[in-house]
Amino acid sequence: MDHSNSNTDSRQKGRHFTIKDRCLIEAYHNQKYSNRAIARRLNCSPSSIGYELKRGSKITPNSHRKRYIAEVGQDAYDNNRKHCGRKIEFFKHRRFMEYVVKHFHQNDWSLDACVGRALVVDGFSKDEVVSTKTLYKYVDQRLLGIINLDLPMKTTRSTKQHRVRQNLRKLGCSIDERDPKIELREEFGHWECDLVLGKKTKDDEVLLTLCERKTRMFLVIKIPDKTADSVMAAFKELRKEYGAKWDQIFKSITTDNGSEFAKLSDLEAVSKTLVYYAHPYTSCDKGSVERHNGIIRRFIPKGERIDKYSIDDIFGIQMWCNSLPRKILNYSTPEELFDSEMDKIYQI
Repeated sequence: MDHSNSNTDSRQKGRHFTIKDRCLIEAYHNQKYSNRAIARRLNCSPSSIGYELKRGSKITPNSHRKRYIAEVGQDAYDNNRKHCGRKIEFFKHRRFMEYVVKHFHQNDWSLDACVGRALVVDGFSKDEVVSTKTLYKYVDQRLLGIINLDLPMKTTRSTKQHRVRQNLRKLGCSIDERDPKIELREEFGHWECDLVLGKKTKDDEVLLTLCERKTRMFLVIKIPDKTADSVMAAFKELRKEYGAKWDQIFKSITTDNGSEFAKLSDLEAVSKTLVYYAHPYTSCDKGSVERHNGIIRRFIPKGERIDKYSIDDIFGIQMWCNSLPRKILNYSTPEELFDSEMDKIYQI
């Protein structure tokens, strides 16, 4: 190595080339120095010199071959620097972010509902939105004005241990006897049923909940207590409401083995509705209504009295559930799909 011509002390290894470095490269290259020789003088790798010569070379007017020019290399470097670095999509999609924050806070939509509804219904293009995963990342980074505590489902949940109860009283047909086609959710009119309790005392009211499996339409009915008579009285009122079309709207009901549903199979004697009972301690047999019961807990926490809430309060919760866009429904709402099915029934 020619120490008299070495420039190792003047340039830190790994630093980007400056215009002064490029002028030296141009001079050495014109003097026919090899890439390795130039690299020794600039204290860098030979490949860095090779890349630089490639970027900064152009055909000059007085010659038919490429020649390295320091100014051309600097211009290429400056242009590349404008496009380097990771760009935060948040700042490129401000209109969509305002849409998300508005519907999250005003309509209590989930982040995924915001993404899907924006694309499917509200006219946003794919270039104008970010993914659901990215939105959750922005929440973690506190860019959205939404924090993790605002997300009711972003917590770990423990599962109950499965138990098998012996000598369980048989209330009616088992879910094993249910038509397998119902599991496909392709036919309208198959419901799941459950109760939501408040204070768990005899003097508190309860909520009877029903969820239609295809459209996810959710009904919430306030009843005086959790007795079988109160449950059947509620169903009697429902039958009056839907009248002659009851059999087409309520083809089947799946519920659990609680004593409050002991008389539900009596519906089979007065209508064409089929009633099925889930396996003991198997909430997934009626997962749709269980999921919606969890949504109710956003508004009515466990242990809080149901009778504190008016009929209008309960109806408001029902309306919110049925107007929430769902990914599984291609971001339509349960209410939209239910109304469409009802139009088909009443046109017959």
